[in-house]
Amino acid sequence: MRTTCSRNKCAACYREFNRMDHLVEHMRLSHHSAHEPRCGVCGKHCRSLDALRDHLGFGSVLPKAGCASVFKARGCQLCLAVFPASGALRAHRAACQLSSAPTQSQLTRSAVALGCKMVGGGSDGTLDVRARVCLIDEHENILYESFVKPLIPVTHYRYEMTGIRPEHLRDSMAATVKQARKRVEDILLNGEDPWKIRTARGGARILVGHGLDHDLNGLGMDYPAYLKRDTATYPPLMKTSSRLMSNSLKFLTKSCLGYEIQNGGHQHPYDDCVAAMRLYKRMRALRHGLKGEVKGCVGPPAASVAEAFPAWRQRELERMSPEELLRMSKPDYRCWCLDDV
Repeated sequence: MRTTCSRNKCAACYREFNRMDHLVEHMRLSHHSAHEPRCGVCGKHCRSLDALRDHLGFGSVLPKAGCASVFKARGCQLCLAVFPASGALRAHRAACQLSSAPTQSQLTRSAVALGCKMVGGGSDGTLDVRARVCLIDEHENILYESFVKPLIPVTHYRYEMTGIRPEHLRDSMAATVKQARKRVEDILLNGEDPWKIRTARGGARILVGHGLDHDLNGLGMDYPAYLKRDTATYPPLMKTSSRLMSNSLKFLTKSCLGYEIQNGGHQHPYDDCVAAMRLYKRMRALRHGLKGEVKGCVGPPAASVAEAFPAWRQRELERMSPEELLRMSKPDYRCWCLDDV
């Protein structure tokens, strides 16, 4: 039986191919890069943190035995890093669990987090209607917090989860949607003209959240995609089974930060803001050791990621080693580690 040549083994995910042109096509479609989560034992690239957890023995998928045993002894279950000795792991754990606010010296003021709570509208109360909004800075200080008077009648206040009562949404206690939108926009724009931030950031702030499009739609506003950092759609934080399926904020907070939110009772949007901001800062703080990449919050690159492996270079690509192909490969998303810090 013919064995697969080691030359045709992907340098990122270690998948093997019978022909070199198949490996080139795999690299063209997989978008492997140094920005992907990697196993600290064998170095394998994974598409998401969920996939890496499966590889290390956390999920239902059969793990790689060698990696799982090493990780069990010397691995952090939150950040998934592997340490040379158990003593280093013990020293790391206290700092890794982000259950308290970071110190002032660790942060910049370039990002804010948005969180909202909804009540029910429509005949059956299933239509989400924005009723409370909260905006915090990177120091987890509240920049704006208010009840918001809905534009349509409320048929279900969802009091068990939101703690919102009819009196909270009356004129004396609640802002109008227009007032809330104006306050949020002023904080996000930070003095910049709205039309300018479509092409250049200037002083505008990065907006962090979970399900940002849903929250922004409820306020009747938009924000440039290159300035949004959504933990529900960031590929490394999404589910293993599909890039179109999001993990809940509750799951991400427990698995990545080590504490729980949304455990029943009245939920304040501040808790969601804090969790989303801490997730963003954890992803932003990753260092991939890359040279030559442009840092800072800029718009999406003009060139398509598919241009890394153009069809007209096919023969040249087939003569390259797997390691050379990996160095050429580009991710299909902008890694948060490239943001200003």
